[in-house]
Amino acid sequence: MSPFAQLCHSFPVGLLLFMSSLSFAYGGKLLVLPMDGSHWLSMRDVVDKISQRGHEIIVVAPEINLFMGTSESYTRKTYPVPFSKEELDGHFLRFAKNIFKEQPFLFRIMDIYENIKNTSSLLLATCTHLLHNKELMEYIEGSNFDAVFTDPMLPCGQIIALHLSIPSIFFLRGIPCGIDLEATQCPNPPSYVPRMISASTDHMTFTQRVKNLLIYASEFFLCNVAYSEFETLASEFLQKSMTMKELLSHGSIWLKRIDFVFEYPMPVMPNMVFIGGINCGQKKPLSQVGKAFIFYFAEKKMILLSLHHSFSGAIFLLFKCTFHCTKTCWFSFQLRHLSISWYYK
Repeated sequence: MSPFAQLCHSFPVGLLLFMSSLSFAYGGKLLVLPMDGSHWLSMRDVVDKISQRGHEIIVVAPEINLFMGTSESYTRKTYPVPFSKEELDGHFLRFAKNIFKEQPFLFRIMDIYENIKNTSSLLLATCTHLLHNKELMEYIEGSNFDAVFTDPMLPCGQIIALHLSIPSIFFLRGIPCGIDLEATQCPNPPSYVPRMISASTDHMTFTQRVKNLLIYASEFFLCNVAYSEFETLASEFLQKSMTMKELLSHGSIWLKRIDFVFEYPMPVMPNMVFIGGINCGQKKPLSQVGKAFIFYFAEKKMILLSLHHSFSGAIFLLFKCTFHCTKTCWFSFQLRHLSISWYYK
């Protein structure tokens, strides 16, 4: 089976493992505590599939949000938060703008620090108002949920899972500072695994390894800003001392929106399942003309990025290809309105 086929088939396998944790006698009852934004767009597809299998889905979301609307697939419960829609939209617009801004490394670190601080403050307010919403928490406590389905980027879901003493299923791409790897005791040595903002490959020079080590050391301060208040909130709510690492270590199943083909080699725990195929769009095969067009750039060792749904009238961007592979691979998939195709040897 080709790597692309394996990628697209990994999603149903992960979903099957997830659903096996629910009761099938009369259908399970699932509490969903999502992360807003693009995180929810991927999770929503899974929620729809689970609902089709006869399970009862309750989605808990803040009244002010980006994409978490109503649906026939689930029942939505909302709670008030101390910010407006304009403030929320403005925050994410600034966040997105800073991500794509090109600037010197040190200035980038400073911007990341400021973004993390502001985002953490927003998410903390959201989580605090949920946990302190007496009416909603009484509903959750009395609903006899079988499991919690949540994105651990916002640890509020896991706090509630521990409070209810029920299994938690995590749905994520990754967590800053590698907290997900630390919580599951997966090796993540900075000498070999590039950090997110390093812009390095797995073939690092000595200088790049030193830079990577410095970034690794700085992650403690960045994540202390991001999650220290959540640790305090969790400790107060659960009435026992709790760190983020300990909080997430109780996760029953980790569904990671990545695929081994695209990641650096890493050991993972048995309860971690790669479901990168969830990002695959069901597209028609390329025509012979389209393949010839792609293969032409493959000979030039270029990546072709299409900002359109078809080759007709498409806008293309070309990138120099520097992959280190021993066999021919072909991938073509779509992420929302962004079509990406590439071929490499």
